[in-house]
Amino acid sequence: MNVVDSSGWIEFAADEENADFFKRAVRDADNLLVPTVCIYEVFKRVLRQFGEETALEIVAQMSSGRIVELDRQIAINAAKVSNETKLAMADSIILATARVFEATLWTQDEHFKNIEGVKYIEKIYK
Repeated sequence: MNVVDSSGWIEFAADEENADFFKRAVRDADNLLVPTVCIYEVFKRVLRQFGEETALEIVAQMSSGRIVELDRQIAINAAKVSNETKLAMADSIILATARVFEATLWTQDEHFKNIEGVKYIEKIYK
């Protein structure tokens, strides 16, 4: 199972430098988990930059995977993750979701660098 964090979805959707890194996980819908907090973050950013139509298209693509709601177990695990790693709330929820489902987290967010269960690639800035 795979979880792609918000930065990965945005990188993939914008076809940026690291898009190919996320392609395998994004296109494997049968093994893709999508935390609702990722939908929020991606929709908000794409809405601001490119408009509602593009934001809805990306959310439709994200919806090809299994949408994972924030439930009590994930919330408690996220609080523990945040306490241990000092990650922000959304990042903790994303990592906790991956861990609950024993999934790999794919990211280019440096906050996740060197965390077990994470496939990290450094963001390339043009």
